[in-house]
Amino acid sequence: QVQLVESGGGLVQAGGSLRLSCAASGRSFSNYAMGWFRQAPGKQRELVARITSGGYTYSVVSVKGRFTISRDNAKNTVYLQMNSLKPEDTAVYYCAASSRDWKSSPSEYEYWGQGTQVTVSA
Repeated sequence: QVQLVESGGGLVQAGGSLRLSCAASGRSFSNYAMGWFRQAPGKQRELVARITSGGYTYSVVSVKGRFTISRDNAKNTVYLQMNSLKPEDTAVYYCAASSRDWKSSPSEYEYWGQGTQVTVSA
């Protein structure tokens, strides 16, 4: 069992930065792949970035070059550094854990945090 708690969301102006954190408790955090997803009102939940248990990262095209996912296994924490934020990045951001690497669909992640709101004003 893994419990996930996100923090770091908030209101920021376009062009600004935020860093989201996701603290995990439970066993064997380092064995899990981690993902950051987001869901805007009226839209489906979508992958933003993911990191494998071995530290390989992937981010979707819309955030590539602006967002960076990383993990600190000693602290049981995964991060999402978000720079050059745009109004279209506004959403609730969720972190999730998967027992399998290289997964992009929300249905392939077993554990979820409660989400943190990110609002980017124009």
